[in-house]
Amino acid sequence: MISRKKKNPASFRLMTYNIHGGIGTDRKLDLSRIAAVIEGSQAEIVCLQEVDVNRGRSAFTDQANEIARHIGMDAHFHPALDIAGEKYGDAILTSRRSRLVKAGPLPSTGEQRGALWVEIAMDQRRINVITTHLGLRGGERNRQAAALMGSDWLGHPRRDDQAFILAGDLNAVSRSASYRDLRRMLDDPAAKIARPTFPSRFPILRIDHILISRHLEASVVETLLSPLSRLASDHLPLVADLAFRD
Repeated sequence: MISRKKKNPASFRLMTYNIHGGIGTDRKLDLSRIAAVIEGSQAEIVCLQEVDVNRGRSAFTDQANEIARHIGMDAHFHPALDIAGEKYGDAILTSRRSRLVKAGPLPSTGEQRGALWVEIAMDQRRINVITTHLGLRGGERNRQAAALMGSDWLGHPRRDDQAFILAGDLNAVSRSASYRDLRRMLDDPAAKIARPTFPSRFPILRIDHILISRHLEASVVETLLSPLSRLASDHLPLVADLAFRD
């Protein structure tokens, strides 16, 4: 378990984690391992991708709410893909008071992608957390990044005076066009220090990201590399300790 001391009462730990539907690198379905990785991180806000709800491959479990229940959090879920009631998408879990702001699709040419935006109360302030899982094709990711930068999402007027975070599996390394576009609006505190996140057994690519607005700063950003995190999913989780700049 990671231990830390909170110097700032308004600081918080955020995680982004592609859980691969709870299927580990041993090809076994085991949500308890995912929950244990999250719980051990001490994250207060958790952004999840590849979450199954009512899918046959994952025993028709509501994974978002099952994980949230296990670790004592509330869940917001958006199904980027919904086929005959079998849903697959992104989730935000938190122990803090929260409300859904927006959930919707992103322009997609392959598998349908989407984004989820939740506002979270942080003492007397609010933070806006958006999670997403971008496409595999470069051109598709560019269009999705452009949509996220528009006025419906990151370009929303409230970004001028409120903190924003974009966290998720962007399927983009630092040299990719979609990542560079998003960096025009948000900072990447892990740009020079975080380890790769994929694949979890032998990570060589940094494609999972936590990007923050100018209102925030990071004291710690790290990839959680342990025997359990290597096993629980094909991605490693990325965590950041964040606080308001002022």
